[in-house]
Amino acid sequence: MGRGDTRPSADPRPAGDVWPPGAPGDAGPGFADAPASAGDSIGDEMVAWGHAARIRTRGRRSGLARQVVVGFVDDEDGSVLVAAGDESAAWALNLLSDPACSVTIADRSFEAVAELLEGAAHAAAVRELILRGGTPAEGLGHGPSFRLRPVDPP
Repeated sequence: MGRGDTRPSADPRPAGDVWPPGAPGDAGPGFADAPASAGDSIGDEMVAWGHAARIRTRGRRSGLARQVVVGFVDDEDGSVLVAAGDESAAWALNLLSDPACSVTIADRSFEAVAELLEGAAHAAAVRELILRGGTPAEGLGHGPSFRLRPVDPP
């Protein structure tokens, strides 16, 4: 096993294989083509229940469809606020490179444009995410935060 590879030692796959299983995959040119992460049933359930958002982005280096499930807060204007726990979070870097994305929360899906939040807006978004999530937030806010503004508002 390579450094940072957390697979069980009995795992028969070569060390170069993607781990964990169901890590966001490459699915072709369209956001809609990004497959739901196989093996990410908890993330799928959180999205289905409306407790998390699935964001589909375009890989900044590969150009391929990527997706992630993250916590969110609905904003008054119909936007969704999200924040990365680390400045190197791939999904956040993808949004900085290409702000076009799609968002799914429960039975609601929409195309959006990511707007970087800074200063007081960043702090407010992180605070709201912590209050909504009710979870330890050691890293939340150490990365960028975004307003995902629907392209066609409701």
